[in-house]
Amino acid sequence: MNQEMITYYAKRAHEYEKLYHRPERQDDLNRLIAEVQRVLSGRSVLEIACGTGYWTYRLSPVVERILSTDINEEVIAIARSKSYSKNNVVFEQRDLNNLSEFAGQFSAGFGGFIWSHFLLNELPDFLDDFHALFKPGSRMVFLDNCYVEGSSTPIAFHDPDGNSYQHRTLEDGSIHTVVKNFPTETFVRDLLQSRAKEIHWQTFRYFWLLSYTLK
Repeated sequence: MNQEMITYYAKRAHEYEKLYHRPERQDDLNRLIAEVQRVLSGRSVLEIACGTGYWTYRLSPVVERILSTDINEEVIAIARSKSYSKNNVVFEQRDLNNLSEFAGQFSAGFGGFIWSHFLLNELPDFLDDFHALFKPGSRMVFLDNCYVEGSSTPIAFHDPDGNSYQHRTLEDGSIHTVVKNFPTETFVRDLLQSRAKEIHWQTFRYFWLLSYTLK
């Protein structure tokens, strides 16, 4: 993830969760939360790009334990300020490439709204590096946005490699260009074919959900 993206999410920390408050998205979110809780129930979870802890908060009641990581202290500070029902949550400021010490310690990996920010040619290496932290049979869960005309931030342009970008404006008036890809089920299944089994893909109106087991 490039520095522009890191800076953007640090500056967005105090307005980030507004995206979850949109009335039209509540039905999808309720279904998404229930499904993620079901898939990860009882697992020990390593969460990447936890942000302000929206998903950490919803996972903590049903998982054995969860280590939630993010590169930005600004968002982790907000996540830490929340009250968790069980004493099973630990937060650490970590880069995605600095997690090797946790290899073999968790039975599931979770990433909410991080997949779409990888360049397409970065995804294979990201997945291989992330999967290497887990034993075969571990469960992986990712979720992200679907592109919905009139609701999603418009796509500003595509690069020659097929990546899509958005121009996003924060409350302070600053404008940031971010990678935001919207994968198809076929693309994801092809990417995971040699890496995973029991691949489940669900598309809601505003979000998609992916879960699979490592080979």
